[in-house]
Amino acid sequence: QVQVVESGGGLVQAGGSLRLSCTLSGRSMVIYHMGWYRQAPGKEREFVAALSRRDAQTSLRDSVKGRFTISRDNDKSTMYLQMNDLKPEDTAVYYCAASKFFQNFGDQPGAMDSWGKGTLVTVSN
Repeated sequence: QVQVVESGGGLVQAGGSLRLSCTLSGRSMVIYHMGWYRQAPGKEREFVAALSRRDAQTSLRDSVKGRFTISRDNDKSTMYLQMNDLKPEDTAVYYCAASKFFQNFGDQPGAMDSWGKGTLVTVSN
């Protein structure tokens, strides 16, 4: 059974940076497309970014383009989300997801093979 675990969240001032990590275990990461979602207090979970198995396709939410970068290291079974120029509206719990189907990533996610428990990112003014 595949599992994903997020790390790297924390408190940062507006304009600052954080790098989130997501480590996959139980299967080889190379067979999964990987992505990030977030959920702010009182709001629905929303898609942030996704990266296909071998980096051929990338998808980013419009509001994070130019600020967030998604990457992966299959040898380390780890995916990253580099977040720069953070804004208070980026405050949310960030979740990692793994799926064998890239089309499952989006604002209406399809069935994922695994979801993480989330890591909290708080951006202060």
